[in-house]
Amino acid sequence: MTVKPFAAKPFIVACVQVNASNDMGANIKIASQFVRDAAAKGAELVLLPENVVMMEHGRDNVIAKALPAENHPALNAFVALAKELKIWLHCGSLAIKQDNGKLANRTFVVNPVGQVIATYDKIHMFDVNLGGGEQYNESATYNCGTKTAMVDLPWGKLGLTICYDVRFAHLYRQLAQAGADFLTVPAAFTQTTGEAHWHILLRARAIETGCFVFAPAQTGIHAGNRQTFGHALIIDPWGKILADAGTAPGFITVVIDPAMVAATRAKVPSLSLNARF
Repeated sequence: MTVKPFAAKPFIVACVQVNASNDMGANIKIASQFVRDAAAKGAELVLLPENVVMMEHGRDNVIAKALPAENHPALNAFVALAKELKIWLHCGSLAIKQDNGKLANRTFVVNPVGQVIATYDKIHMFDVNLGGGEQYNESATYNCGTKTAMVDLPWGKLGLTICYDVRFAHLYRQLAQAGADFLTVPAAFTQTTGEAHWHILLRARAIETGCFVFAPAQTGIHAGNRQTFGHALIIDPWGKILADAGTAPGFITVVIDPAMVAATRAKVPSLSLNARF
């Protein structure tokens, strides 16, 4: 891989952290206000977390509240918001109804004129048994995505992933080798796995790829007594945590210098080597 020079100017990114309930209307209002507040602080790119407008409990309830993309009130609200504020808005992820009775866990990226310019369906399903009765089986509710996705921003390329994807390092290397400068990991990480692995995995993905990592997050107690870890993070290509949201709802902002991507990769050019095993 050739390390490319960067002429893009620094920009302000914001990662939002929410404690979403199972009330979609209330969640849309809360998330939208955080986006407005972040834009007022100068954020030109704002990112929302996984399941930003719905943390429901139980497969039947999740499916019952999912909607097709074309008439999803959250997507309509976020498109209008990006256009009003003239920002790039990463909509976290929404539960989108599909024809086979299951859902897609889908990211939408909206440009400053209110156009959806990219989507990404979560590839890796969170099917785990953490012990103590804590078990998740996303594949019973969601279809797996089958394609990677990347977005051209004014400052570089943004690679799209969601939550559990973070455990699959090959996906991030593939995105970086295809030209990604920034990586997104919107998440609803469990308290159990978050305490053990969240910071470590995200820093590793940044270090391995030489990319900035933007990881908005869910936090706190949700329907069905599910608990998420919080700690939305913004991480630089050297693996340094530039901002950590802790456990309270809100948002974090950082000035991002895209030139750091090329500078970091020039120091450790691991992306230029093909895997030998």
